[in-house]
This record gives sequence, structure tokens and C-alpha cells, in this order.
Amino acid sequence: MPEVTRRAELLIVAAGRAGVIGADDVSSRQTVLDVGINFTAEGKMVGDVNFEAAEPVVGAITPVPGGVGTVTTSVLMAHVLEAAERAGVRA
Repeated sequence: MPEVTRRAELLIVAAGRAGVIGADDVSSRQTVLDVGINFTAEGKMVGDVNFEAAEPVVGAITPVPGGVGTVTTSVLMAHVLEAAERAGVRA
């Protein structure tokens, strides 16, 4: 997989498996968006990217938690409001 992932300028990771992407899978010119949500046996939320390994290597990376989750929530709310408007719901 590194042969493919290292070539991308923008790597969006949504594998559904904690830590599947590490330092060997990324390059210094990349921006990495980790959209995975996983939980360790201890209950800690982690992404699909091994953040501690990849962060020193890449140009930019989103953490989990604290990364793209707020954007996801905002887009979801926009879609809910649009659906309500289409259904004729008024506040």
C-alpha cells in the first residue's frame, strides 16, 4: 500500500481500522485527512492514521479527536435544515 499512498498530495483515510496508516505510508509533501473513528480497548478514540508516527513526516495532518469531526457535524446540520425546508417545516 505505501507505493500508492505515498504518491498522493492529499491522502484521505477512511479505512475503518485504527492505525492502518503509519510513517512508512506517507511522505513529507502530503496533507493527511484522517476521517476514521475507532476506539481502543481502553476506550480512547483514535483515527485510522497512527498520528504519533505520521505527524513528524507529513506536511499537515488532522488529529482524531479534534480534526474533521466538527466539519462533519456542521455538514450534517446543514443537510437536516435543507431537508426540513424541502419538507415545508417552518420554525
